[in-house]
Amino acid sequence: MNKKQARQNKIISFVKKKAEVSVSDILSFLSIDIDRKTLQRDLKELEEKFLISKEGTGKSTVYSLSDVCKILEEVDVKEYFEIPYLKRDVKESFNFEIFTILKNNIFTDEEKQKLENLQRDFIINFSKYDSQTLINKEFERIMIEFSWKSSVIEGNTYSLLGTEALIKNNVVGKGKTKEETQMILNHKDAFNEAIQDRERFRKLNYSDIEYIHSVLTKKLAISKNIRNGAVGITGTKYKPLNNSHQIKEVAQEMVSLINKKESIFEKAFLVLILISYIQIFEDGNKRTARMISNAILLSHNSIPLSYRIVDVEEYKKAVILFYEINNIAYFKQIFIDQFEDAVKNYFK
Repeated sequence: MNKKQARQNKIISFVKKKAEVSVSDILSFLSIDIDRKTLQRDLKELEEKFLISKEGTGKSTVYSLSDVCKILEEVDVKEYFEIPYLKRDVKESFNFEIFTILKNNIFTDEEKQKLENLQRDFIINFSKYDSQTLINKEFERIMIEFSWKSSVIEGNTYSLLGTEALIKNNVVGKGKTKEETQMILNHKDAFNEAIQDRERFRKLNYSDIEYIHSVLTKKLAISKNIRNGAVGITGTKYKPLNNSHQIKEVAQEMVSLINKKESIFEKAFLVLILISYIQIFEDGNKRTARMISNAILLSHNSIPLSYRIVDVEEYKKAVILFYEINNIAYFKQIFIDQFEDAVKNYFK
C-alpha cells in the first residue's frame, strides 16, 4: 500500500467516526506534513470513487460517509440483533438507489485475491479428475448437500442422510410432509438443470430466473408469476415493493447490473442478495437466489456452494441486515466462507 492509499484509508476511518467533517477537521486529524491542496485532491478522488459524500460549498463544505461505504462497513451483528426488530432504525421500503450503489466494486482487493486464489485451487483440483464417472459423483455430492441445506434454511426438517436416501434411492423420509419431500426433489431438478445447461447462465436473462423458480416451486402450490401485492417478512419491518410492474422493472435492472459486472463472484453474490431483497415471487425467492447464484458460478467454470456448514440463523441475520440497512459485509463473509469450504471439501 502506497502513502496516498494509506492516507486515504485514514481519511475514511476518520469520516466513519463522525457525522460530518470539514477539511480543517481532517487536516488536524492527519497531523502530518500535508498541504490543503493535496488533501483536497484526495477528497476529490474518494468522492469520485463514491466512498465519501460532499455537501455545501466554500468554508461550509463538509464530508460524510457515502452510501457505498456504509454498505461495506462491518456491523456488530450481535449488538444489532439485540435490539428488538420493531425498535431498530431501518430502511422500511425498497431502496431504488441500491443499483447505483452496487455498481461499484463490492469486494475489497484482499477479498478478491482470496476468491481468485481459491478459484485457481479449484481449477487445479478439478483438472486432476480424468474420469467422468468420478466427476458426476462429486457433483452429485454437492447437489445432495446443497438440496439438504438450502431446504433446511427454508424450514425443511429432512436430515442430510434422509436427503441422500430420497435423492439416490427415492426413499421418502418417515414423518415428512409431501411439501418437504417435494422441496428436496425440486432442488435436485434445479441443480441438474444448472449442470446440464451451464452456458445458458453465462449471461443472465430474467426468463432464467422465472424458469429456475418454476422448477424449485413445482407442485408446491406457489404462483409462478411475479408477485402483485404486499408481503410481510418475519423478523423485520422491511416491506418489499407490492406492485408487479415495479417489481418487474427492478428485477430487469438487477439483471442488467449483474450482466455488466466482470467478476463472476460479484455476479453470483449480487444475484444472491438482490433476488431475496426484491422478493420477486410470493414464495421461493431465497432458494431461487441461491440456485441462480450457483448456476452463474457453474457457467463460469467455478464450483457451486453447498452451504453445508452455514449457520442457518446467521444466514438469516445476514439477509435481514441487507433488507434493513443495505449492509453486505456480513453476507459477503458468509459467501466467501462457503466458497472456501466448497473448494476445500469437493474435488480433492
